[in-house]
Amino acid sequence: MARMTRHSARATRRREEGVVLLVALIVLVAMTLAGLGMMRSIDTGTLVAGNISFREGALATSDTGIERARAWLQANATALNVDNTSAGYYSTRQDMLDITGNRTEGGADGVDWGGSDPTQPVKAFSLGSVDASGNQVFYLIHRLCKTPGLANLTTNSCTVKGVVGTGSTQGAPDYSSIAFSLNNLVYYRITVRVNGPKNTVSYAQGFILL
Repeated sequence: MARMTRHSARATRRREEGVVLLVALIVLVAMTLAGLGMMRSIDTGTLVAGNISFREGALATSDTGIERARAWLQANATALNVDNTSAGYYSTRQDMLDITGNRTEGGADGVDWGGSDPTQPVKAFSLGSVDASGNQVFYLIHRLCKTPGLANLTTNSCTVKGVVGTGSTQGAPDYSSIAFSLNNLVYYRITVRVNGPKNTVSYAQGFILL
């Protein structure tokens, strides 16, 4: 009877050791999976932070494109009634233009951003790489008018802002006989695209009066 009791005790201990080993293996597998998940989460967070950094850098670089486009407009202020496609300038607002290419695919209403889609009729102007990070800048200028030609024609429709011009009442019999001139300044829309590292693409727009 005693031998049977000792034999049963040994068998029980062996079964308990087998259960403990199985539990330990399950816990080890769970810890391994948790560790892998944590490493993946850290890698994903680092990747997201890096992408945000690239996007912010590209967005900051877009100021260069807006300033260069503004300088071009000021230098060519007397020749803005017609398109200048080689300079990325269009004298109409092109309401149906798909600037970012997200609205339609495979159509002919988009923009060729520096060779991104040569089939598109609207061509942006390329400034090339503008900094050490390799950000490539392109800009597109639209005069906010319905048709080419003079902005103040009754047959045209432009987005303008009236600005009172200078004048003088010297020598006038009364103030009512001298009217200050009203000049209409036209709005111009500048769209900038920046192609940055790791396929980063950012868009920015600015409006100026001229």
